[in-house]
Amino acid sequence: MSMDIDDVPISIAPAQGTEGTTATIFCCDCGAPIDGTTAIDAKCYDCFKLTKDISQGIQREATLHFCRDCDRWLQPPSSWVNAQPESRELLALCLKKLSLNRTRIIDASFIWTEPHSRRIRVKLVVQAAVADDRVMQQALEVVYVVAYQQCPECAKSYTANVWRASVQVRQKVLHKRTFLYLEQLILKHGAHRETINIKEAKDGIDFFFSARNQAEKFVDFLNSVVPVRVKKSQELISQDAHTSKKSYKFTFSVELIPICKDDLVALPIPLAKQIGNISPLAICYRVGTSINVMDPNTLQTADISAPVYWRSPFAALADAQDLVEFIVMDCEPIGPTRGKWILAETQLARASDLGVNDKTYFARTHLGGLLHAGDSVMGFMLTGTNFNNPQLEAIEASHTYSSRIPDVVVVKKHYPNRRRNRRRQWRVKRMARDEGELLPKKADQERMDAEFEAFLRDIEEDDEFRQGVQLFKDPKKRQQDEMSMVTTDDGDDDAPQIDMNELLEDFDELTMEEQ
Repeated sequence: MSMDIDDVPISIAPAQGTEGTTATIFCCDCGAPIDGTTAIDAKCYDCFKLTKDISQGIQREATLHFCRDCDRWLQPPSSWVNAQPESRELLALCLKKLSLNRTRIIDASFIWTEPHSRRIRVKLVVQAAVADDRVMQQALEVVYVVAYQQCPECAKSYTANVWRASVQVRQKVLHKRTFLYLEQLILKHGAHRETINIKEAKDGIDFFFSARNQAEKFVDFLNSVVPVRVKKSQELISQDAHTSKKSYKFTFSVELIPICKDDLVALPIPLAKQIGNISPLAICYRVGTSINVMDPNTLQTADISAPVYWRSPFAALADAQDLVEFIVMDCEPIGPTRGKWILAETQLARASDLGVNDKTYFARTHLGGLLHAGDSVMGFMLTGTNFNNPQLEAIEASHTYSSRIPDVVVVKKHYPNRRRNRRRQWRVKRMARDEGELLPKKADQERMDAEFEAFLRDIEEDDEFRQGVQLFKDPKKRQQDEMSMVTTDDGDDDAPQIDMNELLEDFDELTMEEQ
């Protein structure tokens, strides 16, 4: 095999037809012809890139601090920000950790890592000037170590007496049906997320916040969903005599109107005339931003706002604990309707009197579209009952309204064949709260369980009431219920059921409890 050797010398002249600089020297590393007047260190650009490191001085490792309780990242010096994995916010936080040393970043992107490795890898492309008219780009990789650190807000939540504002929600009633509904509204809108503690108190709940504006935001939410009266107070904690700086603790007292759904109310006669000349004896059928009352004899409705109520306050004549079961002997609609209500005349007999006497009562009701002979209803027994109520005494003394007082006021339909403690295919969420020293006794716990069961029945029976509650699927209870339906079927088909299409998929959240 022969090898031809080219003895022709290499020309450093520019190629024909090209204009530009003239090669005057050879590269000291590879021997390529280059222009000596513009060359850097007598090297071509490719050889210069191999020997020059423009990323020198940029650290290859850094540390990011992450709070596991609130999922926030520390942005020096003292702020904490929310950033999702591989998001633009997290990338900006990573780049702020670097000292560039006269270089600028051209491109930056994440490199995938195992989520549990506590490492974040970022690929950078930096650019720097290496001569008067020459710039150079270089790629490098930076590894960030995720270190756990608790933010001050989360640290306060685990420490007692660090709150700056509290909201004391109270309602002076013997039951907590309104609080159960208010709790579901708070959970549905996420109004409790900024609290550092929720504590059970007598006649209500205390919410604690780390800042005053958070408490004011929560009070505004309560004003938008329930009729309340708010009082504000502040307490001086400390004062700096040199700088005149003062530290306060703020307390907001929020009192709910002591009227609940399905309560029988006796309105003051001047107030009844003011809100539409409605009958003073009415039923509270809904509590929203105002109290909605209805006269079961005429289907007339009226709204009582919180300012109007507090100008002439009144208490409930009878609540849900005073309801009596009646049996419908006869029901005849008489025509007037209002939405889902149909006015009807009924003949009732008290369930406890069946087989004892033949005494019956006549009453008008708004449930003409639901009731039939043989159904059970829950109502208030006015005949033979003594009430210590000044508004009712004024109604009895009135020549206009004394003759309109009925014997029985029907409130809602009752389903006596409903199984007790039956397994439902849905559930609601409860707020995690601190009971403190108010641990319920056995009798109180039974009463609370009965109130919660009545609240769940209201959700099943009232479609409008259900709109403010989030219901979640319970697959475990559903499977158990399907297995027991073969052997334990005791006639529960007449009770209202919730459509499975209305239920939400279950999720896990640390601040909630399952019920």
